[in-house]
Amino acid sequence: MIYLDYSATTPINDEVLESYIKTSKQFIGNPNSLHKLGLESKKIIDIATEQIEKILNIKNYDIIYTSGATESNNLALIGYCLNHKNRGNKIITTKLEHSSISETIQYLEKQGFIIEYVELDKNGRVDLFDLENRIDDKTLLVTICGINSEIGIIQDIKKISQITKKKNIIFHSDLTQLIGKIKIDFNNVDMFSMSSQKIYGIKGMGILFKRKKIDINPIIYGGKSTTIFRAGTPNTAGIVSTSKAIRLIYENIDKNYEYVTKLNKYLINKLKELDVYINSNDYSSPYIINISLKNIKSETMLHALELDNIYVSTYTACSKEDYSKVIYELTKDINKAKSSIRISLSYQTTKDEIDKLIESLKINIEKLQLK
Repeated sequence: MIYLDYSATTPINDEVLESYIKTSKQFIGNPNSLHKLGLESKKIIDIATEQIEKILNIKNYDIIYTSGATESNNLALIGYCLNHKNRGNKIITTKLEHSSISETIQYLEKQGFIIEYVELDKNGRVDLFDLENRIDDKTLLVTICGINSEIGIIQDIKKISQITKKKNIIFHSDLTQLIGKIKIDFNNVDMFSMSSQKIYGIKGMGILFKRKKIDINPIIYGGKSTTIFRAGTPNTAGIVSTSKAIRLIYENIDKNYEYVTKLNKYLINKLKELDVYINSNDYSSPYIINISLKNIKSETMLHALELDNIYVSTYTACSKEDYSKVIYELTKDINKAKSSIRISLSYQTTKDEIDKLIESLKINIEKLQLK
């Protein structure tokens, strides 16, 4: 099997899985219970939380454990906006956001919020001048992803943060595709989201990081948890194993980035020999390469590659559309949007796998374009 869909989900690291199993067996108590077993579970959660704070070098943040980045994004946007709607009703974002942002914003729009989309330059990067001009006394929140999940555009989080700080506006960022891959100063962001399954951890675990001074409403009610912002029995094994996943991925972040960057360049050069459009650009993460096919639907190619035991994505796995809204936004070409394929790399990807992908693409392009 050649797996090239790491941006959708990653295989669990053996050490992370071992941590999950060991914690599940050893710490059986409910962390909310006051007896010895409960206190032992709470203590191991506190240790894991402190480790995450240390690795990410963040101070004065609440670490809110969720079921994944989708819930984290919902909690950040709904929890903050509905709690502070008396301060303003405008949300500024981009058209490059994951569906867990864009659809949550659509919900908020129905609640009376005004949504504005910041202009993008030709490379898909936020127009900082336009962003600053859009912020006014009605603006409540800016939410802009760190890396787009389909084409891999990296936004300048630091410069965006400088603008929001100057304007005294809360800045949230979905950093799901960035954490564990590219180094940034997380203290530039007021709230940010992540998912364990993107960094070789378990599925069903996410985190919302929030400055302690920021108050949000819960969106899940019904009992005590690790914070007051999300109810439910804490997932002790999930939290401990997520901490392990974060530690492991950051131990090798520089080495992994260097390796994937070289692999990315090799793949790009090989793709240039084929009859495809390369949508990713110099501002894209090396972990994501997006291409569009000529006269072949993306789903058709996906299944053709699958027959060769090669797995890629058409567009983001959470999309409801039959085309890539992101590719259409950047190219204004519906055919490119309907024929886009995302190839996502990992430190586990090999050069041999890339060669086999290229060979399969070449054969299938020639075969499918004749139909």
